[in-house]
Amino acid sequence: MQYLISFLEGIITFISPCLLPMLPIYISYFAGGGERTTAKTLKGAVGFVTGFTIVFVMLGALAGTVGSFLREYQTTVNIISGLIVIIFGLNFLGVFKLNIFKGNQRSVKTDNMGFFSAMLFGIIFSVGWTPCVGAFLGSALMLASQQGHIAEGMLMLLSYSLGLGIPFILSAVLVDYLKSAFNWIKRNYKIINLISGSLLVIIGILMATGTLGQFLNLLG
Repeated sequence: MQYLISFLEGIITFISPCLLPMLPIYISYFAGGGERTTAKTLKGAVGFVTGFTIVFVMLGALAGTVGSFLREYQTTVNIISGLIVIIFGLNFLGVFKLNIFKGNQRSVKTDNMGFFSAMLFGIIFSVGWTPCVGAFLGSALMLASQQGHIAEGMLMLLSYSLGLGIPFILSAVLVDYLKSAFNWIKRNYKIINLISGSLLVIIGILMATGTLGQFLNLLG
């Protein structure tokens, strides 16, 4: 069930006000200039998603490793992790604004972008846009650290990457058919932020009190 939460956090990251408005620019990158074809766009999108997935899974391994060393201090880890996620949620709710969660919009030359150059672009994205996706990425990492195992930490961030990556790939291929859906999301950003922030606060409270596992077992 923890993996489902990470997957949902990836989806919410995709529709965030920081990321979604940049989607047309990314798709033009994937197309590599010139006329956009489905095959070229799909190849670029898969490469891009592969790139940021590699970095995020490595971060998950690191979080799981740190968590394994701190297992004897699990209560402290739970409280600190939960408080961090609650802060992320309050930021989404507009209680206060953290300047660290601002994307970095840089232009990239992408003529004739192939799979591996798109993958490199995905790696650069994962580093340069970490402040933008930081709230839900951070939450996923906090969940990974609580697992206390490298493999589980990697799977946690793989789930997050799939939640972010699958909509990326589908949108890249079907962008011409999804314009109305994107416009609806943009018009309802306040509601989306309210739901996203509330979700983070609830997850943070459950993490801090050490009851997240019990809650997920009830849902399962």
